[in-house]
Amino acid sequence: MQRYDRLREILRLDPDKDFLAIYRLTATYEFPWDFTRALELALFRTYAVPGIGRLLAETAEFTERAQKRYDDTALLLDAVVEHGFAHETARTAIRRINQMHRSYDIPNDEMRYVLCTFVVIPARWLDAYGWRKMTHHERRASANYYATLGRHMGIQDIPGSFEEFEAVLDAYEAEHFAWDEGGRRVADATLDLLASWYPARLAPAVRGASLALLDDALLDAFRFARPHPRVRGLVRGALRLRGRAVRLLPPRRAPHYARQNPEIKGYRDGYDVGELGTFPLPGSGGCPVPHQRRSSGAGTHPTA
Repeated sequence: MQRYDRLREILRLDPDKDFLAIYRLTATYEFPWDFTRALELALFRTYAVPGIGRLLAETAEFTERAQKRYDDTALLLDAVVEHGFAHETARTAIRRINQMHRSYDIPNDEMRYVLCTFVVIPARWLDAYGWRKMTHHERRASANYYATLGRHMGIQDIPGSFEEFEAVLDAYEAEHFAWDEGGRRVADATLDLLASWYPARLAPAVRGASLALLDDALLDAFRFARPHPRVRGLVRGALRLRGRAVRLLPPRRAPHYARQNPEIKGYRDGYDVGELGTFPLPGSGGCPVPHQRRSSGAGTHPTA
């Protein structure tokens, strides 16, 4: 297999009908490392919306149990990518996501904004740092994939194309990015989590490198000091060099899912998708989309 053979496979598929297959090939064969980093950045951006950042701080899920929250979020989203919307494991994952969200009074516009980050930020990351850019074909498939996920989550007024997702994201951030003490606490806790994956002596460098990847609007919303231009140039230049190096490597022959990432720390002995996340109190609401009841043992993985 040659370096661009999988892209040719992707381009033979229909982004309106085969969007799951295209998204899976893009995310798990072509860019698994980049998608992980981009989705981390996507979630980080959401903290700068005061309503989202404040709620996450109040639940203490990211400030006190950051690793578990990171693991559960990645694994629940990963289950849908790996198994597809019709599979029982994916349906269980979506049910869990909906149960958690329905425990709180989250406005539709915030849910839609988070969905937009999942579509737009990976494409922008790949434009800047990928071994190749994300094609229009892949962007269209990604928009269709997340529109389908959004409908399963009961989100209303979902954009109809990648360009519409991008326009909604940019307009929402321009209007809503603002300082909030809770959002800053969640941002700091997330930076601490990222640093915890490396030796302690490297923690300041990891934090500095992470901040160097943030744009000024995001930094200003959190009241982070803007990194020195040389630091930004070094970090971003290193990522561009990585992309060029990856381009020279042979293509991946097996998919790499988020559950295989070394950053997933909490489930060394495996996990049950139906037990991930937090659980709502009785009477606090449930999944807005009907599902069949999960059978015993469905959605288990021997290792994370």
